[in-house]
Amino acid sequence: MFYKVEIQDHIRVPPALLNEPLDKAVLTQLRDKFEGYISRDFGNVIDVSEILEIGEGVIIPGDGAPYYKTKFVLLSFKPELQEVVQGRIKDMADFGAFINMGPMDGMIHISQTMDDFVSFSKEKVLTGRDSHRTLKVGDECRARIIAISFKDISNPKIGVTMRQQGLGKLEWIKEDLEKGAPAAPKKEEKKETKKKK
Repeated sequence: MFYKVEIQDHIRVPPALLNEPLDKAVLTQLRDKFEGYISRDFGNVIDVSEILEIGEGVIIPGDGAPYYKTKFVLLSFKPELQEVVQGRIKDMADFGAFINMGPMDGMIHISQTMDDFVSFSKEKVLTGRDSHRTLKVGDECRARIIAISFKDISNPKIGVTMRQQGLGKLEWIKEDLEKGAPAAPKKEEKKETKKKK
């Protein structure tokens, strides 16, 4: 899920940026510090969306750069358990598939790709034995997040499933909806029935 997070921090503006307007120099430093930053609390920081307030600068002895107390807003993507996400299959392996969910990737174990016995081919395609459904790189899918691990902050692990109703390759979802929807009687048939009574 995407969040806007309000943060306050002291931002160091190096002497090389002192000739720039203050808001531009602070924004440059904020982006250098926070874009791509990953943490358990914020998730994956995508951008510094706005600066709300820049306080007075303070110079620390021995450092020629001023520090500004700054209040700003970060835009971040933080995956949540049970969240339904949509993405594109990025890569395939014999143990499953990797789905790109925007700022982060998730892993779909082969047992969680479809409700069928699944085999992996040399062409990097997962195929269901009974359903004959296939999953390959580039397919648009809908999945649910079932596991999140920030044990390695630089490379968080996100596990997803596509085995629940309303999940899977978008074509499969459309097929299931068409099969499961009862055919509604046409208006003309209703009129004929009334006339016969």
